[in-house]
Amino acid sequence: MPDDIVIRVLLLPLALLYGLGVGVRNFLYHVGVLRSVKFDLPVVSVGNLTVGGTGKSPHIEYLLRWLSQYLEVGVLSRGYGRKTEGFRLVSSLDTAKEVGDEPLQFKRKFPDTTICVGESRALGVPELVRRNPTTQCVLLDDAFQHLAVTPSLNIVLTEFNRPFTRDWLLPSGRLREWRLGYRRADIVVVTKCPLDLTPQQRQKMMAEIDPYPRQRVYFSRYRYGMPFDLLRPDLQRPLNLNTDVLLVSAIANTDYLLKYLGEETKSVQTMEYEDHHYFEEGELADMLRRFQRMPGQEKMIVTTEKDATRLELHKDFFWKNNLPVLVLPIEVEFCDEDGAVFQEDVKGALLGFKS
Repeated sequence: MPDDIVIRVLLLPLALLYGLGVGVRNFLYHVGVLRSVKFDLPVVSVGNLTVGGTGKSPHIEYLLRWLSQYLEVGVLSRGYGRKTEGFRLVSSLDTAKEVGDEPLQFKRKFPDTTICVGESRALGVPELVRRNPTTQCVLLDDAFQHLAVTPSLNIVLTEFNRPFTRDWLLPSGRLREWRLGYRRADIVVVTKCPLDLTPQQRQKMMAEIDPYPRQRVYFSRYRYGMPFDLLRPDLQRPLNLNTDVLLVSAIANTDYLLKYLGEETKSVQTMEYEDHHYFEEGELADMLRRFQRMPGQEKMIVTTEKDATRLELHKDFFWKNNLPVLVLPIEVEFCDEDGAVFQEDVKGALLGFKS
């Protein structure tokens, strides 16, 4: 911890320069020098103040799972990490390299939903509607800092154990902009909460966030499902206390996942990489060696749904070496009575939409 503080202090001048640049840009939008576009259909933005790890994808999926029962919903994402450029409709047959890992994950789980990628949200929204004119609502994935679009509803996420209130600006910390940026949000969701969240913990977090009177704060957590085989998704294999796990992940934060696996399995070893990392041959060979050296007969490689879209690029390797790679699905659930109130909140914003 002392070393972390020293590094942050040393990087502080760069963080201040970065913050100055972001602050000037945001101010230019605020005074109208840079223009923001508003569309004639509701646009819901889901994002965060940090560089990742707050759970945007599971929350987008939560909204899709719920809203798609009533509306024709489309999703527009940047498609971070893809090797293509420009606007593109996502197909279930695409690869992560073509459209990005998260948009491909959305399309595989919601095949009837229009999922698109594009660097420009301002150009991407009308193009999405042109491709699917029956679209009634657009979800913007990771768009809190994309001020070129004025959303109808602005949702910002922050982690329970690492809230934006305790973070620093890049590169000293993980903040993409000054903490005060949270004022643009209509809804703040505190994610990855403990299963036994207490009223005292809620009150403490509320006091720390200190929301404006017009802002609403909700608390959510993850619910993990039954792991399924990467090569045969129809096959499931439960975790148990006799299972030795090698966790292979390239996501922003594994703390919550590691806590879950530590409680559900006998032992957990990890191979962790930077977010959106594409696995290379040498890393796969290392994975094979690590797995073969693991003790016990009941062992498996576990990865996330997001990582699975990149690992599947190496299916032949896993077939050839008979490696059991299990994908651990997750869903968001809200704590206590927050789910019903959150849905009413979003419903009210959509019903009250005015172009």
